[in-house]
Amino acid sequence: MNIAFVIPVYNEEATLEKLAQGITTHTAPHPHRMIFVDDGSNDGSWEKLLALRAQYDTVDLIRFRRNFGKTQALAAAFEHVNADVVITMDADLQDDPKEIPRLLEKLEEGYDLVCGWKANRLDPWHKTIPSRIFNWGVTRGLFGLKLHDVNTGFKAMRIDVIKYLPLYGEMHRMIAVYAAAWGYRVTEIPVQHHPRRHGHSKFGVERFTRGALDACTAWFLTRRGQSPAHLFGVIGLMATAIAAITMGLSLLSAGFFIAQLMQGGDLFPYAALGVTLFWATLSTIFGIWGALSIMGGILGELLVHRFGRIAPDRYITEEHLSE
Repeated sequence: MNIAFVIPVYNEEATLEKLAQGITTHTAPHPHRMIFVDDGSNDGSWEKLLALRAQYDTVDLIRFRRNFGKTQALAAAFEHVNADVVITMDADLQDDPKEIPRLLEKLEEGYDLVCGWKANRLDPWHKTIPSRIFNWGVTRGLFGLKLHDVNTGFKAMRIDVIKYLPLYGEMHRMIAVYAAAWGYRVTEIPVQHHPRRHGHSKFGVERFTRGALDACTAWFLTRRGQSPAHLFGVIGLMATAIAAITMGLSLLSAGFFIAQLMQGGDLFPYAALGVTLFWATLSTIFGIWGALSIMGGILGELLVHRFGRIAPDRYITEEHLSE
């Protein structure tokens, strides 16, 4: 089994040597390579990585001009992976290299992606509590994916999993979601987690708002990405139906207004006129909404047909064909 480690690095000078040593020790006897991506570090991380490359013939390096983020770091490294299995890890030593054999053992049971679940997470409360809310509410609620920690950066996956990942923005959080949506077998194992001893966390509370938006995007792409008209068309038809109903109510109110006016009423007809205008306004709003939704769905279908149709080989796990 040939293994590639993909490790984004941002200002982690103090941990890199020990991390490389740990990976080397706990990956034997499997052949492996370590791809470190320096994501615009401004400490001595790059110099330390150059020294590691001189020390280990298994180290490959990529350097960004500035800090572009974890998703871009993973995407850049995945372009250079040539292995059977990819393991992603953080560079801060909170992920313990001694857990590598256990991830590989679980993978060999027939799974395609194994997440390292930090069962006893040693992070401050302002990171752990929002993370639990996100994992239980968004991941299980939207996707029905029974993972304790979809955000974990400690993952082992077969090479096929990374081929079609839409890695942009901050979609690294959704790797397990996309894998499960495409039919890959996804699971998790509890792993030991260490408190951060060097440097400081690169993520703030705002990452959870971005994560929620990413989850909504992932839900659309995995559920309706190939048939957007099915979603927007339903919304448009519902809005159009409401527009028709409110237009009918508006016409009824208008008829009532005219009848009262012809009978010589004083105030009451004008109250009926107000109701008529109210229903007419609602009918116009929902009518425009419905038309735009249907048009948006059709436009989405055209774009998918032209640019985004998924190749069938993404879904194929095995073939037995006659020559």
